[in-house]
Amino acid sequence: MKSADKNTKAYARAGVDVDLGNLVKQRIHARVKGTHGPEVLGKIGGFGGLFAPDFSGLRKPVLVSSVDGVGTKLKIAFAMNRHDTVGADLVNHCINDIAVLGARPLFFLDYIGAERLEPQVFDQILAGFTKACRAGGCALIGGETAQMPGMYRKGEYDLAGCIVGVVDRAAMIDGSRIRAGNVVLGLASNGLHTNGYSLARKILFGKMRLKPDAMLPGLTKSLGNELLRTHKNYQPSLAKVPRVQIHGLAHITGGGLVDNLPRVLPPDCDAVIDTIRWKVPAIFEILARHGRVDREEMYQVFNMGIGMAAIVPAEAAAEVARKLDARRIGRIEPGTGRTRLRF
Repeated sequence: MKSADKNTKAYARAGVDVDLGNLVKQRIHARVKGTHGPEVLGKIGGFGGLFAPDFSGLRKPVLVSSVDGVGTKLKIAFAMNRHDTVGADLVNHCINDIAVLGARPLFFLDYIGAERLEPQVFDQILAGFTKACRAGGCALIGGETAQMPGMYRKGEYDLAGCIVGVVDRAAMIDGSRIRAGNVVLGLASNGLHTNGYSLARKILFGKMRLKPDAMLPGLTKSLGNELLRTHKNYQPSLAKVPRVQIHGLAHITGGGLVDNLPRVLPPDCDAVIDTIRWKVPAIFEILARHGRVDREEMYQVFNMGIGMAAIVPAEAAAEVARKLDARRIGRIEPGTGRTRLRF
């Protein structure tokens, strides 16, 4: 044993295996290359990602950026030993955050911090990144992987991502055209997306003492797979709607409908949401019932089945709803810039 230790590099004995890191990174080239178009310059693995955008179709291009993480949804991935969805969650969440301004994504960069880089886990995460980037028309041009023993528990990691997109200034959606009389449309979510997992885990695995393989009434998948449903990317659908028909957009993430709609409302308008206009998915009903969570708080913690809200002129509401496969969930009324829930 002592002989083996002598043949191991000092940094590896301290918990950071540089050679393993290099081996893992060598496997990413083919996957990442599949997200690249002619705008991506240079080789993979440089000190910075190079992107030469073509803005010829835009009169006044504005760059739009966002950065985010996946949060404690990662705990579900660890428990399930399934890591192919959380990378896609991160990409899609970031794309949606810039899509609400009317932007299309250009490129994405990721960060993975881990106790140790496990090749199979890394490969699954990367598969999620690249799949979502290809589907979203977004180039994965760089990233950072860090082995940090002592910072993370064995087998655990953290993810973060940064996205940059572009929108023509004249086509930017900033909420300034929202008026009383506008209609609020809701686009369905695919479950919890990437928010509310700390409370969900406390209820499901703490209070209810369930296991990830539990099958619950109303769910079509095991509990673990239900919680790992991939965060939807709404940008491709939103891009098909003329900008004149959209006055405002809100990505319904942490804070739910209660806190996210006010981010785009003028100070003299309220969003009045009729919660009976859509069927809340079973997973939220389970959480509310067994967690004894107040009804209004549920709409502040979780998306409750609405992943994106579009505020549109009343005369265009039916047409836009068809284009987005959305439903009418409320209206804009005079007010003070807040969300009012109607039960």
